[in-house]
Amino acid sequence: MATSRHVLGRVSPESSMLFLCDMQEKFRNVAYFSQIVSVAARMLRVAQLLGVPALLTEQYPQGLGPTVPELGAEGLQALSKTCFSMVPILQQELDSRPQLKSVLLCGLEAQACIMQTALDLLDRGLQVHVVVDACSSRSQVDRLVALARMRQSGVFLSTSEGLILQLVRDAANPHFKEIQKIIKEPAPDSGLLGFFQGQNPLFR
Repeated sequence: MATSRHVLGRVSPESSMLFLCDMQEKFRNVAYFSQIVSVAARMLRVAQLLGVPALLTEQYPQGLGPTVPELGAEGLQALSKTCFSMVPILQQELDSRPQLKSVLLCGLEAQACIMQTALDLLDRGLQVHVVVDACSSRSQVDRLVALARMRQSGVFLSTSEGLILQLVRDAANPHFKEIQKIIKEPAPDSGLLGFFQGQNPLFR
C-alpha cells in the first residue's frame, strides 16, 4: 500500500484536472512549439471525452497574443494572468474541487510558468504530472534542467500516451475506441529522446 513516503502517482478522471498553460501566438518561436501544441490538443480531446475538467491560461495576452487555434480550446474560457504560476488565477477553481488529487500540466515554458505552477500545486498537496511531450522552452537547456528540477521536487514526468492510458484504465471503457483513434498515430517527436538517452546524469 502506498504511504506518504511512497506515492504511486495514479491518475483517474474523477480526481484529475488538465492545465493548459500559455500556448499563445507570440510563443511560436519556442522549440518544438507545433509538436507541443499537437500533443496538448490530444490531451484536451481525451479530457473532454472522459469528463476531466480543463483550465486554460494566457500570459499577458495583450502583448503575447491569444491561444493558438490549433490547440482546439475554443470551448474554454482563457484566463489572463501576469503571474508566472497558473495557481493564483485558478485559486477559486481549485478551492471548489475538494476531490482533486492530480493535475496534468501542459504548456510553456518549462523553466518559468510550468515549473512555478508545478511547485505551487505541490505546495497545495496535489500530485503533479508534467506531460513531457507537451511542454517545452525556447532553450533546450532550460527545458532539460527544469524537468530535472521538477522531478527533484516530486513532480511525475509522464508522456501523453502514458497518462491517457492511465485515465482510460480499461479497454472496456466506453470511450476507448474513440481514444484509441486519437493515440493511434504516435505523438510527434518533441526532441526528448536525447535527454534520456545514456542515463543523463540530471535524471539519475
